[in-house]
Amino acid sequence: MASPRTQQERRTALITGAGSGTGAAAARALAATHHVVLVGRRLDRLESVAEQISAAGGTATALAWDITRGDAETLLEAAGPVDDLVLAAGLNTPQRTWGDQHMADFRSVIDTNLIAVAEIIAAALPGLRRAQGTVCIISSVAAWTASPGAGVAYRASKMALRALTDALNEQESTHGVRAGAILPGDIDTEFLSLRPAPPSDEPRRRMLAAEDVARAVTFVVTSPPHVRIDELVITPVGSVER
Repeated sequence: MASPRTQQERRTALITGAGSGTGAAAARALAATHHVVLVGRRLDRLESVAEQISAAGGTATALAWDITRGDAETLLEAAGPVDDLVLAAGLNTPQRTWGDQHMADFRSVIDTNLIAVAEIIAAALPGLRRAQGTVCIISSVAAWTASPGAGVAYRASKMALRALTDALNEQESTHGVRAGAILPGDIDTEFLSLRPAPPSDEPRRRMLAAEDVARAVTFVVTSPPHVRIDELVITPVGSVER
């Protein structure tokens, strides 16, 4: 368990999915202003990101954890006092249509993308209220516009995150808590390997980089306390998402 923090120390952000892709990039970026708690399933990857952060002058704690295990209170206890959340863990499956999807996979996507997010927020709320914290949720452009290739479960989960973000802002703003959803288009990360037909190098070069989304995360989390970024859509130049 992390040791108690003195008031002189910097704010702490817990980041899920921090071992790779957008989560790792967000952790590296946010480490300029926060101590970051890196949460993911693979300790070796988390430790690698923590080493990068340390080499750049920041501080990080690696915490191997499966967020779908349904014990978010214990996760928050292990993380120590948490002021801000960045919820970047995500899952999809190559089987994405009503004709080929399996309900076990459907549940796994919903559990990771939606249920675990809600559980972590609920467990973190006392600390978020105390710290007047920010919840930054990585959703998807699939929640903003028609994205048939994203899959039934993925689209449903990401659309639900918009409602979850709205409800947080409606109900918790009186406690100083703010929530912002980032809806990125295609990002060149290993997540693309979950597509039925992973893209080749040429289309990848036209996609967003994880660091592009990480800059948006920093913007949402570090904006002045009276500023709330409810929703931020980010797409590559030349995309026709709308």
